[in-house]
This record gives sequence, structure tokens and C-alpha cells, in this order.
Amino acid sequence: MSNLSVNYSQIETAASHLRGVAHKTPVMTSRTVNEMTGNQVFFKCENFQRTGSFKFRGAYNALVQLSPAQKQQGVLAYSSGNHAQAIALGAQLLGISATIIMPEDAPSVKQQATRGYGPEVILYNKHEISREELAATLSRDRTLTVIPPYDCTEVIAGQGTTAKELIEEVGELDAILVCCGGGGLLSGCAIAAKTLSPGCRVIGVEPANADDAARSFHSKQLHRIHNPDTIADGARTPSLGELTFPLILHYVDDLVTVSESAILQTMFFLWERMKIVVEPTGTLAAAALLEGVVSFKDRRVGVIISGGNVDISNNWRGITQAHNS
Repeated sequence: MSNLSVNYSQIETAASHLRGVAHKTPVMTSRTVNEMTGNQVFFKCENFQRTGSFKFRGAYNALVQLSPAQKQQGVLAYSSGNHAQAIALGAQLLGISATIIMPEDAPSVKQQATRGYGPEVILYNKHEISREELAATLSRDRTLTVIPPYDCTEVIAGQGTTAKELIEEVGELDAILVCCGGGGLLSGCAIAAKTLSPGCRVIGVEPANADDAARSFHSKQLHRIHNPDTIADGARTPSLGELTFPLILHYVDDLVTVSESAILQTMFFLWERMKIVVEPTGTLAAAALLEGVVSFKDRRVGVIISGGNVDISNNWRGITQAHNS
């Protein structure tokens, strides 16, 4: 335990920072889903969080704990969209100057939403330079504090409040399914779940086309995938982080993958049957359950819906063709 970077007390501290600032997002149920899966399923809907995803929790928790000097100098973040929006809004609320690095091909809805909160947005070609390299250069030249999207203790603790809220509302769970990109949400939720519901199985879910975390989990060696090709843009991270990987190995029970078709089918199911707008990454955990990748019977199962920032205008034709094929 001593080599792990985050503990439950840090999640409790994050919850106190977020109280009255972050939304306490709704927990939804579906009789249809319960009948389909043979379980009692609770969807924690972070698509209704501020900025449309769970990312606001970790971003604000990290920002609020900066020193006065760091707040004065400003912050830098890199993200395909959801962390970018979260940092931009959190910085606006706290009066901190923010610079956001985003890939040129980030969904336009996420670019526009990020700019709307007032930060400086710098676009880059991800095929020519890594975001980490660009961030290192800019932070050094401008004396900015970098707040990573997942490999940061305050960010991980903030994300863990998602599972904390869910279990405090619905009671102990037999299993909880959580999407995985860089592992911030998964590791934070795993800590909370194992603390509040010790018998709960924690299962991470990522796209099969971006299965670095699953490879890493099962081999116990960190794997990397450069620019993975998946519709779930929030899970296009190259690898788990130095902080999240050991936390996941310690707290998570399994890590599974879902296909691109399963992601799309589940997204449309959630739109059509539960009337909630969910982005592709946000469907990962639900896809594993609804498509039978994981199977339980007569269990209480938590599912984290991580976000709802789908770029309908840009992707609608391709998504519709894939849905109808």
C-alpha cells in the first residue's frame, strides 16, 4: 500500500472541495436493462456533470489545491476534449489563466465548448509531436503548472468521487464497471468501491482497438499504443500512467475490451431506450454488460456513464451508416 499514490482519505478531501461546485449527477435505472441482463443495474450518469463528463471532478480538485503562486502564474493542460473543457471551466471559476493544448482533429464540439470558457487553445498535429513534448516546452517557457488528464494524484482522487457518490446513494454493489483510457477514473473509482463496498468486483472496460490497459493489466507490464484508432476518442490514450497503473493492478479485478460495433450499438441503445445522450467513450462500461462481455446473475451492478459530449454534426453520417449496416 505504501507505494500507491492515492488513498480513500484523498477522495474524501476531493468530495469536500467539490461539494456545491460539481453536480451530484443522477443515478438512472432501466427495467429493460435489468430484464436483459438479469441484474439490478445502476447507471451513474456523468454525462450530466458540468462540462458534460466526469473530468470536471478531477480538474477542479487539482486546480483548487494549487498554491497561490501557481494560481497566479496559470496552468496548462492537454486533452482531446473533456479534460480540456474541465480545466477551462475550473480555471474560469477560480480566476486562473489557462492554456489548453488540443489535437487538430479533436471533435469540433469539444473544441468549441473549451474555447467558450475563455482559455487560450493551442492546436497541434499529433502525428508530428506528442502532446507531452509540447506541454513540457510550453510549461517551461511560460512557467505554467501542468495538470495532466489522468496521471495526477488530485485528479485521480477527484474522479474517485464518482463511485463514492454512487455507492453512498444506492448502497453496496456486487460489481462496478468503469471505462478506461489513461486510468484516472478507473483507479479512483476502484479505491472508492473497495473501501465502501469491499466485496465489489471492479472491472475496467476499454475499446478493443485501444487495448493497452488490458494488455498491461494481464501481463503486469506497461504497454503502449501510439494513436489508437477508435471512435471512443476519450480512450485514445497511449498507455496507463505511472500513478494509475499500480493503482489498477492493486484495486481492479479485471480489465476487458469491447468492439467498435458494440460501442455504437450501446450508444444508440442508450439514446433510444434511456433517452440520454452519451458519447462513444461514455458507453464503454455499459457495452461490456449489454453485449455480454461480462456476465452476472442476480447482482447489483454499477455502471459509470462517463460523458455525453458526442460530436453529432461531424460524425452523424458515419455513425448512422455503421448503425444501419
